[in-house]
Amino acid sequence: MNVVENNVFNTDLLNLYGTSVSSRLLLGTARYPSPKIMSASVLASGTEVVTVSLRRELARDPSGHTFHDLINELGVRVLPNTAGCRTAKEAVTTALMARELFATNWIKLEVIANDDTLQPDLFGLVEAAKELCSQEFNVFPYTTEDLSAADKLMAAGCKVLMPWGAPIGTGRGLENRYGLVTMRNYFAAIPLIVDAGVGVPSHACEAMEIGFDGVLLNTAVARAVDPVAMAGAFAKAVEAGRAGYLAGQMEQCDMAAPSTPVAGTPFFDLEKR
Repeated sequence: MNVVENNVFNTDLLNLYGTSVSSRLLLGTARYPSPKIMSASVLASGTEVVTVSLRRELARDPSGHTFHDLINELGVRVLPNTAGCRTAKEAVTTALMARELFATNWIKLEVIANDDTLQPDLFGLVEAAKELCSQEFNVFPYTTEDLSAADKLMAAGCKVLMPWGAPIGTGRGLENRYGLVTMRNYFAAIPLIVDAGVGVPSHACEAMEIGFDGVLLNTAVARAVDPVAMAGAFAKAVEAGRAGYLAGQMEQCDMAAPSTPVAGTPFFDLEKR
């Protein structure tokens, strides 16, 4: 398994419910042109965590191999999700089935409110999170940048929050950058992962530059002309954004400031003569 439990050489690990991973890119496994391309994309991304839908796992290919078998061969950690669930009860039932099937307490919790926007149902999300946390799940809630909902999710027992950048599959990037920055500042000590709406590597880089701890995406890679190359591009973008955040960014100015000092140049006073 690629998951790094104890790596004394890498001090910038992402801690998720007590498990440390070196890659801050999480990748979905749906909608790829073929299982072979999906596998190659996962490897190219360097991810150590992939999301898997229970509905996808229950579908078997003609050879009889389960999708789970394919994921196991990649040596990555599985984060099952409750994609497609419309009620808290449905999400809890799906999570219980996923725990049995994948042998993990990790669950990406989705409770969808609207078919057109796929916006999270924040009321159902909190309800389901309370129940799952009480049953010792490690819940990764797909939410919005709403601070009150985030507070309630944390009170329910969630130790990771995953706000959307934009509606799932739109590729529009960080539509409410101000809200995401506010959320980052408000929950300074909580792992925050941008989930959904990321379309190009620069979106992922931006999320990391404003201090988010990771990025989860699927469609931007799966539906690219070359998914494998795009997966590699996202891996580099996440690393660059994280490095830029850690380096400390310059303050923005309203007026121009020359990078080369004017005083002391050879012909400084010629135009005044």
